[in-house]
Amino acid sequence: MSKTKVAFFVFVLASMLDIVGIIFSIQLLVYIFKPLIIFSLLFLYVFSLPKRNKWYVIALELSFIGDVLLMFTGKLFFISGLVSFLLAHILFIKIVLSRIKKVNFSKLIISVTPFLGAFILLIFTLKDDLHEMLWPVIIYGLTISTFGVISLLDYMNTKSKESMFMFFGAITFMISDSILAINKFYNPAHILEVIVMTTYVFAQFFIFKSMILSFKESKLK
Repeated sequence: MSKTKVAFFVFVLASMLDIVGIIFSIQLLVYIFKPLIIFSLLFLYVFSLPKRNKWYVIALELSFIGDVLLMFTGKLFFISGLVSFLLAHILFIKIVLSRIKKVNFSKLIISVTPFLGAFILLIFTLKDDLHEMLWPVIIYGLTISTFGVISLLDYMNTKSKESMFMFFGAITFMISDSILAINKFYNPAHILEVIVMTTYVFAQFFIFKSMILSFKESKLK
């Protein structure tokens, strides 16, 4: 079995067992397999291509750190995990911006509108429960919304598979983080924890798929 197949198998297995651990509240499964999700995805990316995008590698490393930090309880761990993912999203934004060659104002407005609307609705829903976390959540929300905006803009410009998967990743990430915020600050529910992790896994895989396709497309040009 090739290294890529092994890494993909570990990614799928770790994702499934982590979600099983969340569903049945088996913390041992979560502690073992949650860090393996991004760790295996990183190796899958490295093994899949002869040349890697360093910014994406760093973004995966930051996501790994964020996952580990968010496994622990406490305000410090939560904020540190939030910062790790904030930096990862900034790198995702950098990657997508490097793909955009031109900006059409009307397309920009179309891209901004749904993500700005979703951001405002979420903050309006959570604002009374966030307290001292209001500004950190606003900053994080604006960052991931920006990721969604430019991903949609890139897709409208190119209609390529790589931009489509990046857009899927951005919007799925936004859904995952929005549900995480609702679960943590507004209306905690066990099913939301499952949805958060499931959408997170898909978001990371969609972005990975975009990066693979981007390399292959660049080799064809």
